[in-house]
Amino acid sequence: MITINENFLKLQDSYLFVTIAEKVKKYQEKNPNKDIIKLGIGDITRPIPKNIAEAMKKAVDEMTNINTFRGYGPEIGYDFLKEKIIENDYKKRGINFENFEVFISDGIGSDIGNIVDIFGIDNTVAITDPVYPAYLDTNVMSGRSGNFSNGKYGGIIYLPVNAENNFVPELPKEKVDMIYLCFPNNPTGTVITKQELKKWVDYARENNSIILFDGAYEAYIQNSNIPHSIYEIEGAKEVAIEFRSYSKSAGFTGIRCGYTIVPKELQGYTKEGKAISLNKMWNRRQSTKTNGVSYITQRGAEAVYTKEVEAQIKENIKYYMNNTKIIKEGLEKIGFKTFGGENAPYVWLKVPEGKKSWEFFDELLENVGIVGTPGIGFGPSGEGYFRLTGFGTKENTEKAIRKIQEYYQP
Repeated sequence: MITINENFLKLQDSYLFVTIAEKVKKYQEKNPNKDIIKLGIGDITRPIPKNIAEAMKKAVDEMTNINTFRGYGPEIGYDFLKEKIIENDYKKRGINFENFEVFISDGIGSDIGNIVDIFGIDNTVAITDPVYPAYLDTNVMSGRSGNFSNGKYGGIIYLPVNAENNFVPELPKEKVDMIYLCFPNNPTGTVITKQELKKWVDYARENNSIILFDGAYEAYIQNSNIPHSIYEIEGAKEVAIEFRSYSKSAGFTGIRCGYTIVPKELQGYTKEGKAISLNKMWNRRQSTKTNGVSYITQRGAEAVYTKEVEAQIKENIKYYMNNTKIIKEGLEKIGFKTFGGENAPYVWLKVPEGKKSWEFFDELLENVGIVGTPGIGFGPSGEGYFRLTGFGTKENTEKAIRKIQEYYQP
């Protein structure tokens, strides 16, 4: 008899964004003539810069020539891309890495899901609440949680972030082993200062913990006191793994490329207390379970670091952040309380008094024709909140806010 990984049975019936898609699909089937504006999923709308496309086209041409054709590439990425990453994303901030500490992948989503392979299932996991669902679900699948009850999984340490604590998570009262942090934050769009982040690095060093730091939105940071990398904090190389992506900055959501930094200083431990290099473990895992990212894609990612592309990326980010400003100011004009939206392309808002976040989702969809994301889908502390994204077009963003203002105008 073939048995299953019964940890999957602990998961909720459907992934958050799948549930949203199904609700929208059913609504559209019943109302085929009604216009819907989607400001829910954080998918970009502006095309990739032309220089990236040209670099990828050139790489395609190379594959047709026997002298430049390439077969299997290195599982953890080509050095030409790693060197650009180190030089532009880290050295410019006074941070040094060697090539073997950089692992190229098809994006943060994969690495966040796969990184749990190298950690024991008896590790205690702490997540901020609300949180990007993949952090939690991948640990449930791996067996690090109990069953789901009253909106939470047993065995998981939830760290509430809300208006009451200014969306700054407090250090766990108990000792935890794996800590997930995402700043600028998805879903709340909020940030923490270097001083606050240092508290987490110090905690991890004192407790031999690991911080899994999601930096997907670092390109959107506007405030100079907000760290772009956890490695700006002294000692972080000893306790942190950082995930980065080209999706939200360079438009790679449909191309798929990102990278993970696993410093050589990082160590995990056997049950007997023997120190093991996490860099070597992750290298072994990736070399066994992946064939790497295509040469063509990595040449496209390399082009991200040219002056022409950097300028266009800045323009695209300015475009999305302007959309976010339109959302934030438009909502506040009619009395909504909003958070975030200043260093990230997300606006986190309080839903009208007396409503649940899924009720507000249904109301917006059915009466206004707007799709957002209910806060409860990101965790119990997300109840009463709602996320809207600035990744739409300016035309749709302005239209959406006008419609919301017309419907909710006091």
